[in-house]
Amino acid sequence: MARSIIKSIAAVLTAAALLPVSYASAMTSDKASAAPDSYHDDWLHVNEKAEIVDMDGNPVWLTGVNWFGYNVGSQIFDGAWSANVNHCLDLIADHGFNLLRVPMSTQILLQWKNGDPDPIIKLNEYENPELTIEGVEGGTAMYSFDIWNQVVKWCKEKGIKIMMDIHCATTNAAGHNYALWYDDKFSEKDWLDALAWFSDYYKDDDTVIAIDLKNEPHGKKDDGIFAKWDGSSDDNNWRYAAEKGAKACLDQNPNLLIMVEGIEVYPKFEKGFDWTANSTDYGHYGDPDYQPYHGAWWGANLRGVKDYPVNLGKYQSQLVYSPHDYGPFVYEQTWFHLEGVKPNWTKYEFDRESLLDEYWRDTWAYLVEQKKAPLLMGEWGGFIDEENDPSGANTQWLTILRDYMKENHIHHTFWCFNENSSDTGGLMYDNFQKWDDEKYEFVKPALWQDDDGRFISLDHQVPMGKDGISLSEYYGGSPRPVTDPVTDPVTDPVTDPVTDTDPVTDDDDIVRGDANEDGEIDMSDVVMVMQCCLNPKKYGVNGTSEDRITAKGEKNADVDGKEGVTANDALVIQKYSLKLIDKI
Repeated sequence: MARSIIKSIAAVLTAAALLPVSYASAMTSDKASAAPDSYHDDWLHVNEKAEIVDMDGNPVWLTGVNWFGYNVGSQIFDGAWSANVNHCLDLIADHGFNLLRVPMSTQILLQWKNGDPDPIIKLNEYENPELTIEGVEGGTAMYSFDIWNQVVKWCKEKGIKIMMDIHCATTNAAGHNYALWYDDKFSEKDWLDALAWFSDYYKDDDTVIAIDLKNEPHGKKDDGIFAKWDGSSDDNNWRYAAEKGAKACLDQNPNLLIMVEGIEVYPKFEKGFDWTANSTDYGHYGDPDYQPYHGAWWGANLRGVKDYPVNLGKYQSQLVYSPHDYGPFVYEQTWFHLEGVKPNWTKYEFDRESLLDEYWRDTWAYLVEQKKAPLLMGEWGGFIDEENDPSGANTQWLTILRDYMKENHIHHTFWCFNENSSDTGGLMYDNFQKWDDEKYEFVKPALWQDDDGRFISLDHQVPMGKDGISLSEYYGGSPRPVTDPVTDPVTDPVTDPVTDTDPVTDDDDIVRGDANEDGEIDMSDVVMVMQCCLNPKKYGVNGTSEDRITAKGEKNADVDGKEGVTANDALVIQKYSLKLIDKI
């Protein structure tokens, strides 16, 4: 019954030229998720030793995991169709992953920026009552941006930091296959606008500490479109584009870490080839001396940094290079020396030194070995079970990379939490209901832990999950205070409305919820608040309309404990007027 009532209320608001409450937060000038100014102690930067360090100069280790969905059209993390998102975040935090890499698209960021409606949200409302407008099982799903901001809040509480990744321009499950950071629907300017908006929106919340500018730029000349790396200002020069993308972010928030991935191929200039060469000299097929390019995984080739390093000027301390690397199960690269048929290869010959000599060192490892820049392995992972890897080749490769990253303190985000990654699998299975202990035990040695095996958060106050520690604790500081405002944030008005002993009044002057001061708390107050949010110049205290809110009414309307009147206030008042809650 309540669900149908709220839907009818939303219809009334829409008819009144207003948006439904669930859409409102993306449209108001008040940033509902913006944190207090105290959220500025966890920003990271790069020191002269090519280490990522905290504000006190202490080295940190980013050891995280990927969870995709926003980039593919789900409008939320994949798995939310069957699993509770908050519980999944608990699994991630409690198992020690201190950074969440979240693939998104330029399209969804611009949708949020403009307040455009969701095409669809793949959410099980019975499993995720916290992500419904009503806060009940089977309710109406929130707007995807409101859901995302709830996730940011949960990550803050659990000690998880976030890295947003522009995985593709257009939202699509196969969007990452497009080689460049722009396509025929979303231009480079759109990409830059999306980066700038996102960076600005979270500039006061150090839960979001990093941005990966573009997932896996790639392509070869023969493909028609391809990303290159040189000193030009060509439209497809990824190094040049990355500098522009970084500036778009850092001009809004100079504290963000900026991840710059590589490309796919790099010309063998030493043999006289350049970017005009075809991918293969078919007249000498199979002869490596006549192959024009050094190949690599998509987004992994950082050879160009030797000659053309990314220059962020005054923001150089925020630069991190971020290759991707996978084992033979994903693709049978030449440096694996495989014989036979996948997955049960009859022979494979590779070890750390062969991988370094033939591929890793010149492609990306030289940057960390020579302390030129820190690396974050944005994607690595794969199958290790006997059914999918009977020969053990993939597991052997994964072990070699894992141990190399651990010994060289290479930052990383494991691919992935999702079970629905066809060529790697994930940490979940059985429709996101079960945790893969075998795969986790493999990854666990590469997660940041102290000598007692406690996982270390990147947050100075909030410990890592239920049994971990905070960054301050690791470096000899005190544990977080129980009542620290940073670690015990204001109660969420959507899921946990502010309560007091009197459901209506706090004192003789304030009548909580009575925005229009008519002595009643009803939907007319909701409409008043929504009008103020969507058109503050007309309906605000200093507006020109006869229907504008008064200073007293504005105080009455501010019921969620946060400064200023926002759409969240309208939602709390609406729930009270419908008797879904008995106190405001």
